[in-house]
Amino acid sequence: MNLIIVRDEDYTEAKIVKLMGRRFKHIKKVHRAKKGDILKVGKLNGKMGTGKVLELGEEFVKLKLNLTENPPKAMPVKLILAMPRPKVFKRLLQMITTLGIKEVYLIGCWKVEKSFFDTPNLQEEKIEEQLILGLEQSKDTILPKIIIKKLFKPFIEDDLSKIIEGTEALVAHPYVNTEKIVESKKGLEWKTLVIGPEGGFIPYEVEKLEEIGFKRFSIGERILKVESAVPFILGRITSS
Repeated sequence: MNLIIVRDEDYTEAKIVKLMGRRFKHIKKVHRAKKGDILKVGKLNGKMGTGKVLELGEEFVKLKLNLTENPPKAMPVKLILAMPRPKVFKRLLQMITTLGIKEVYLIGCWKVEKSFFDTPNLQEEKIEEQLILGLEQSKDTILPKIIIKKLFKPFIEDDLSKIIEGTEALVAHPYVNTEKIVESKKGLEWKTLVIGPEGGFIPYEVEKLEEIGFKRFSIGERILKVESAVPFILGRITSS
């Protein structure tokens, strides 16, 4: 836990918070904090700074906060991801948050099993749990927005054109005869990136994306697992 995240409900008075449970245990056992120690703290969806230990009890810790710093800038990418397997999904949520992506769409497509959307991991509290872990790791406070769109065609036809406005629209597809990232459009810093299932989208799905302005690219002959593909591709398109 590189940053202790606090919420509105943790405040007992102005600038004073009382923490219990997981955060208290971490402060006591990992930070080995004592009265007077200064810890790194951030308010969820707010400022970052420090917390001075005022009191350390058997089941709680009280901190006096001084939050004056802005969280780090977001990665300038909107990510659209074919819904992965439930176990992979949990790991991806943390990874995506750690990398600084703030807008994620989970979509269905031909090669995504419908049962993937039935996982308890898609419950709001389960998603937030993983996002918080990612924020704590990367020293950030801004929760990403996770939007679920089970049906491919309605999402493409009704929503996606608005999402990609003002961005460079790219779709990673393993069956393209080039490894070159397409030339960035002048003046467009933000990108919208679509990553399909491990076997790639079917031709119809790629064609629907291209119809509204997406350009396809490949990262080579190897087919990567989604947890490897996401950070690799993000690194490529943000450094190009």
